[in-house]
Amino acid sequence: MTEQFQAKTDENYFLKAEGLTMHFPAASDALGRPTSWIHAADDVSFAVPKGKTLGVVGESGCGKSTVGKMLLDIYRPTGGKIFYEGKDITALSPKERRPYVKKMQLVWQDPYSSLDPRLRAGDIIAEPIDNFRLAANRAERAEKVERLMQMCGLYPEMATHYPHQFSGGQRQRICIARALATDPEFVVCDEAVSALDVSIQAQIINLLKDLQDELRLTYLFISHDLNIVHFISDEIIVMYLGQIVERGTMETVYRNRAHPYTKALFSATPAFTAAEKQKKQRILLEGDVPSPVDPPKGCRFRGRCPYADKRCEEEPQWHAVEDNHFVKCRLFD
Repeated sequence: MTEQFQAKTDENYFLKAEGLTMHFPAASDALGRPTSWIHAADDVSFAVPKGKTLGVVGESGCGKSTVGKMLLDIYRPTGGKIFYEGKDITALSPKERRPYVKKMQLVWQDPYSSLDPRLRAGDIIAEPIDNFRLAANRAERAEKVERLMQMCGLYPEMATHYPHQFSGGQRQRICIARALATDPEFVVCDEAVSALDVSIQAQIINLLKDLQDELRLTYLFISHDLNIVHFISDEIIVMYLGQIVERGTMETVYRNRAHPYTKALFSATPAFTAAEKQKKQRILLEGDVPSPVDPPKGCRFRGRCPYADKRCEEEPQWHAVEDNHFVKCRLFD
């Protein structure tokens, strides 16, 4: 089944992760040599459709942000490969990878801490332009900044303002404008709206969708808010303790949650209508999330799963639940 899953992820995608692994040192001996490791991500494979949005969901600490930062070369993976339009970019030197870094940008989680308080908004947005030398002179630089600000719903005269003079939503628009300054094809949105008020979240999500349609952007959208992920995503991967446990189109996973962890995760989303409240059943998981320093063998969710048995001590395999919907669970053996 793994081969069928991998073959499915190879079709018509321009960015693909294959077996991505990231281990951080957790403790060291007297000589500074690592003696234990934090398993932030283990054997993570997925592919992102061109011009679409892949949502990444899971509890805090499950490895969502680590995966996004590996794609952008902020973290160099411990193992695995990243393919950009069929080209393996993990083996490239920093100089060789620079053109790909230009095509892939990041919108950070916190618009308050991700902006330099000493720089004006225009200079913040122009940082990537200066870094990649995308403007021939100051007039062209100013023109690019003005166009980016208007594109993101900001007035050009705001270019002279400092970050503390903006609201949270405006600061995130500055972050988005900065990410678009290199004309990227792929953008990682790492909890891009979690620090904002609900009403402002809707405005930023609509802005991201409009920009995607206008610029043919491809998003990796990382969030713990399943309602937002459902609204913006075309496909989704569910992560638990550094591994993907379920993958499929947004609608198939939302309609037919297969993995016990996915069911528990979705049951925690708030219900808004009377019918939803009557139908929804809250699934409470027992036990604590295992330590990523020493994750369980086999299925990592088995210590909290109500269906776990001896078979779960072995590594579960991928199974097709339906077309474009896969789950990693022994219940489907």
